Amino acid sequence: MLFGKKETLVGLDIGSKTLKAAEISESKRGRELKRFGMTEIPHGAIEDGTINDPESVADSIRQLFKAYGISERNVAISIGGYSVIVKKIAVQTMDEEQLQETIHFEAEQYIPFDISDVNLDFQILGQNETNASQMDVFLVAAKKEMVNDYINLASLAGLNPCIVDVEAFALQNTFETNYDTEGVNVALIDIGASKTSLNILKGNNSVFMRDVSLGCMQINQKIISLIDCSFDEAEQLKFGQGSDRLSAEYLKGIFSSVVADWCTEIRRALDFFYSTYPDDQIKRIILSGGGANIAEFRELLAVEASAEVETINPFKNIYVDDSRNDPEFIKQIGPQAAITMGLAMRKVTDT
Repeated sequence: MLFGKKETLVGLDIGSKTLKAAEISESKRGRELKRFGMTEIPHGAIEDGTINDPESVADSIRQLFKAYGISERNVAISIGGYSVIVKKIAVQTMDEEQLQETIHFEAEQYIPFDISDVNLDFQILGQNETNASQMDVFLVAAKKEMVNDYINLASLAGLNPCIVDVEAFALQNTFETNYDTEGVNVALIDIGASKTSLNILKGNNSVFMRDVSLGCMQINQKIISLIDCSFDEAEQLKFGQGSDRLSAEYLKGIFSSVVADWCTEIRRALDFFYSTYPDDQIKRIILSGGGANIAEFRELLAVEASAEVETINPFKNIYVDDSRNDPEFIKQIGPQAAITMGLAMRKVTDT
């Protein structure tokens, strides 16, 4: 469903390294990208999802909106990592109202946090395949402290946070908008700065999720440990600048080591999925995030996972106004824009 002006939200992806914002409108052409912008935040301001310096991040958000002419103040933001638990569970068949009353009891069996410390949500998926008296439910639990921290951050930046989504669901929203979801099991894998998330879909249903604390900052950390430089210097060296301090061959070895770690962890997560769903082969992997741009990673993962690997294009079914957006920038930024675009396609009425 397309949305009108009053329902428009800006998608705001608050990462540990960058902020990204996208604004989508309805036009004769369908969904249309009005504006997309990104900026870096100070190193260490957000680590592993924890906001260490809300003032500086809020200031960066305000600068981002100003630089790209985004005046809308209603935003959709997202959270992820170990403070968010997403799990498919089986419960006795009941209606939604009954489940609403018992979900806290059901959740206590699966959530490793004190149940009073989390916000709970759920989605009924349908009848359980192996037990006709049970139904499958998608359970989502997010630590209240993290949710409140991100809501307060958006408010501090002068914004109105209408929706707090889960990063994996925002990415799934982008995938379903732009790709055919029928027939093949798909793994959506997002490699961010400090974490990698995996979401396996059967049709339109997510059946397995896993987050691991691996990401592109590992490359910086390896460079720092080898030549004792600052984080900013490591970032430049990572992109081939300052080659007098680190040869291309040495840098290639660092990349190879890191992407091998990523593939090992992803393979481990896939093996766990196969132990639960032995008959469900994953033949297609869609990559997003900064790590998706590393060709060696894509090639190694295709071999390790025995699957077709491609990089997501979140603008595939979105009209992009070239007069407002630099086409080269949009093409280059695609994999990193996937979560942001998924958030921007949400509506105020989704709350």
